[in-house]
Amino acid sequence: LSMALEEFQSNTKDLLFTEHGDCGFPTRKSARCTDGYASAAAANGMAGMTCALAMIPEAVSFAFVAGVSPLCGLWTTVVMGGAVALGGGRGGVMTGASGACAVVIAELVREHGVEFLGPTVLLAGVLQILVGKARAGKFIKLVPHPVMLGFVNGLAIVIAKAQLAHFKDTSTGAYFDLMSPKGMTMAGLCAATAFLIKTIPRVTDKLPASLSAIFLVTLGSTVLKLPATTLADLAGKDTFAGGWSVLPKLGLPSVPMNLLTMQKCFPFALTMAAVGLVESLLTLQLVDDILADGTQGSTSRESTALGVGNILSGLTGGMGGCALLGQSLINVNSGGTTRLSGAFMSTLLAAGIVAAAPLLASVPVASLVGLMFVVSFSTFSWSSLRLITRIPKVDAATLALVSVVTVYKDLAVAVVAGTVLSALSFAWRQSTAVDVRAAGDGEPATLLVDGIIYFGSAKNFERAFDPTILVEGAVVLDFMNARVLDHSGMEAVNAVCRRFADQGKVVTIRHLSSECGQLMKDFNNGKFPWVVEVGPDDPSYRVASD
Repeated sequence: LSMALEEFQSNTKDLLFTEHGDCGFPTRKSARCTDGYASAAAANGMAGMTCALAMIPEAVSFAFVAGVSPLCGLWTTVVMGGAVALGGGRGGVMTGASGACAVVIAELVREHGVEFLGPTVLLAGVLQILVGKARAGKFIKLVPHPVMLGFVNGLAIVIAKAQLAHFKDTSTGAYFDLMSPKGMTMAGLCAATAFLIKTIPRVTDKLPASLSAIFLVTLGSTVLKLPATTLADLAGKDTFAGGWSVLPKLGLPSVPMNLLTMQKCFPFALTMAAVGLVESLLTLQLVDDILADGTQGSTSRESTALGVGNILSGLTGGMGGCALLGQSLINVNSGGTTRLSGAFMSTLLAAGIVAAAPLLASVPVASLVGLMFVVSFSTFSWSSLRLITRIPKVDAATLALVSVVTVYKDLAVAVVAGTVLSALSFAWRQSTAVDVRAAGDGEPATLLVDGIIYFGSAKNFERAFDPTILVEGAVVLDFMNARVLDHSGMEAVNAVCRRFADQGKVVTIRHLSSECGQLMKDFNNGKFPWVVEVGPDDPSYRVASD
């Protein structure tokens, strides 16, 4: 934990800088931020304010899913949002209470009770810090593009689906009749918010579209006294009571932190840590791609900061969470590209809960739902629908699989399933792409090998040779157009050479990498009846022999 806190201290110097812009400080050079520090700070502050409002209905809804109080979800967002803003992999990513983690917590609360929430969140944080310190987050880069598209599309559907719950009457739980006053108000304010978000940028670029739309819709709803569901109606008046009494209490969980507690909590903590890491690291990559500013977010720092955030959340009675793609997109699209926007979100949300509760309570839920519908529409990769018939069938199936599993199961399972399917498909294609052909009729007989020789293709490589058809006393195996990648591939080459040697033939191997040739000697203790030629045109590559 002390190492993680040292990273937080080193990251705070980036708090007031755009990580890709010159904001008045000569040590930060780029052409991206030309208006100076004040303009960049203002843009990030407005983006943070917009996200603070957008976080409220999500945090409250996720708290209901998890079976905890709305304040628990809100303070989780405050604590985790601030922690990851200060210490995360890059600015622009928004973190808070999440639906993916809430589902795990809900199962824990049903089985063992809410008193085990704290230890579970603490343990999940520790696991995430270990992942960060082991630099294991870098493996998220192995996620194939179809899986990323499926993740984005599935999450867009999840975001839109979650908004439908707000079209229910809080007292009866039934959906509004769209022709009733409440139904018409809900639909109308949603549509008005979406319209304003799309229209304001065409009129002026001086105002943040999302924040302005929420303000105008809230003002109109209040002035016209429309029967709109407000945040107070959604979360309860106690949530927006305000004052110091709503502050979270800092302390260890009430249950004893012994082995029995850890046994109960560990399965849930492991799942929560995995789900949170996957969603956070994929969101980090997507923000990298959207900003395209020449910088890459650190997966190790993001993992570590997420773990620290969960530990702090556990110590303050929170429910844990991870990065939120929807709110991150709101932030980036509103001009929030630095750590300052995340810090603003956390600070303003905390200040609103304590000091501006009546104002927050009066915001119509419909305005925030309209914003999230716009985010959902923008998040969905509509171009992927056109690609379905143009890309390989396996990639199309992977995209669809990840989207469906994200919606009906959870994100971690979807990403793992999609990655495994893509990996198996790739391995199968490469295993069948090995070819051996004769190079003319000269002597000695030369066989050209094409393809990748590894564990998946080793058997096919061996079966491609028939030593009995070569009656001459010498044979040359040329690997110029082949690559031997692992121990299985090396053993397959050895097996083929032994078969030729058993037929009394002199075997010469050409164009192996130097490491490959050395490994062959090591595997055979330096003694084998064939020749490995070394030439200046030998390819250079490494073999995975460990």
